[in-house]
Amino acid sequence: MRFAFALVLFAHGLIHLIGFAKAFGLADLPLLTAPISQFFGMLWLTASLLFVAAAEALFLWPRGWWAIAAAAIVVSTIAIIPSWADAGFVMAGDLIALIGVAFGFFAHGPGSLRAAFERDVDRGLSRVTPAATLTDTDIAHLPPPVQRYLVGAGVVGLPSVRNFRVRMHGRIRSGPDEPWIPITAEQYTFVDEPARLFYFTGSMRMIPIQGYHRYVGASATMEVKAAAIAPVVRASGREMDEGETVTMFNDMCVMAPATLISRAIAWEPVDARTVRASFTNGGHTIRAELTFNDAGELANFQSDDRYQISPDGRSAKKVRWSTPLDGYRSFAGVRLASGGEARWHEEKGEYVYIELTFDDVHYNVRSREA
Repeated sequence: MRFAFALVLFAHGLIHLIGFAKAFGLADLPLLTAPISQFFGMLWLTASLLFVAAAEALFLWPRGWWAIAAAAIVVSTIAIIPSWADAGFVMAGDLIALIGVAFGFFAHGPGSLRAAFERDVDRGLSRVTPAATLTDTDIAHLPPPVQRYLVGAGVVGLPSVRNFRVRMHGRIRSGPDEPWIPITAEQYTFVDEPARLFYFTGSMRMIPIQGYHRYVGASATMEVKAAAIAPVVRASGREMDEGETVTMFNDMCVMAPATLISRAIAWEPVDARTVRASFTNGGHTIRAELTFNDAGELANFQSDDRYQISPDGRSAKKVRWSTPLDGYRSFAGVRLASGGEARWHEEKGEYVYIELTFDDVHYNVRSREA
C-alpha cells in the first residue's frame, strides 16, 4: 500500500510540471487554456518537487512525510488559482493526497500512538546508566538449569542489561477461527525502572491498524486503532496490570537472559530441566514455569497468571498462557530463540494467537536513532 501511494504522489508531482512548462513556453498545452505567469509557473514546479520529495520520504522519513505532502498540497492549491477552470484533474489528485496526509498525521503526528510510544521511549532512554560486566558470581544464586541457560546464551562476560530493543514481525489473531493479521513491531524494555513499550502496525481487511501496549511501573494499558483514528481496543485495569507483568517477565526470560539475575525473581528448582519462578513488580507477583531442552536452551514458558482480554477490551479472564521457543541464533552476541509463538490453553483446547520472528535485538541502547 505504501508503494502504491508513493507512486500516486510521484505521478501527481510529475503532472504539476505541465503548469511549469506552460508558464515558460516549453510546450504547447491546450489542456490549460488560461495563461500562467512565470511566478505561478514556479509554484507549479515547487509543488512538483514537494510531491516527489513526499513520495521519497514515505520510505526515508516515514514519520514525517505527511508534513512535506501537506506543504505540497498548499502550494499546489495556490498554483492552480489562475487555471482553476482547467485544473480539475489537479484538484482531484490533491484530494487523494490530502486523504493520505490526514492518515499520516493521525498515524505519526503529535497525538498519535506512535508519538506516545516515542515519548515514553525517550523518557526511558534519558536515564540509561553504565552497565557492569556480568560475572559467574552474579549468576551463582540461580538454579542450575537457569545458570546453564545464561552460560549457553553467552551473557557471562558481557555488560549487564539496563534496557533492550527488539524489532520483529509476525502475525496475530483474536481467536482460533479469526483471520490472521500480519504485523511488524518494535519494543523497548527497561529493567531498572520496569517498563515494557510495545508498538505494532498491521493491516486488517486492507485497513491499516496501529497498536500500543504500555506497561510502566505497575500500570498497563492497551490501545488499538483502525486507520489511526477509530479506536478498536482500549483496555486497562488490574487484569491488564497483572497480565502485562507476566509478559514483562516472559520478555526478560526470552529476549534478555542476563536480566534473570534480578532480585525481583524468586526461584524454585523442580528438576534438571524445569524451574518455577515468581516475579514481583509494582505490587504484582506472578508465577511461571520454565522448561529447558537438552541443550540447556529455554524451550517453553507457562503461566496461569495472565489474562485473556476480549477483542473489545471490556472483559478479561485468566487462561493458561505459554510461549514455545525455537530457532536459536546469535543476536548482538547473545544466543536467543529467533522467534516463537504464544498460546492460550482454553478448556475447549489450546490455540496459537500470535507468531513472531525477531529481526534484531540490541542491549543498553542510548537513543532511538542508534
